[in-house]
Amino acid sequence: VQLQASGGGLVQPGGSLRLSCAVSETVFSFRAVGWYCQAPGKQRELVANIIGSSTVYEDSVKGRFTISRDNPKNTVYLQMNSLKPEDTAVYYCNVNRWRFGRIEDYWGQGTQVTVSS
Repeated sequence: VQLQASGGGLVQPGGSLRLSCAVSETVFSFRAVGWYCQAPGKQRELVANIIGSSTVYEDSVKGRFTISRDNPKNTVYLQMNSLKPEDTAVYYCNVNRWRFGRIEDYWGQGTQVTVSS
């Protein structure tokens, strides 16, 4: 499984970005699809994911970020609005699925998001 993330960049506080993650296999087939972020000196943490029909958001992004998937295009999106400097991080897309009795994770290469004036 290959994931290609794009859409990161430099944006001013209050601005918006849309991240895209192109997946080499049908996204509908995965147990979960999501986005994680990792700021310098910190661990990678969940931003948002979709498991089945449920969507989960990290508390600090609720009401500002929206995760979605386009099954025909095999793409996962993260719409990021009202960006704050503390959102600055490398963002990674992730999909996982059950395989041989355990959950197997697949990661994209990461895309840098920098929020600064």
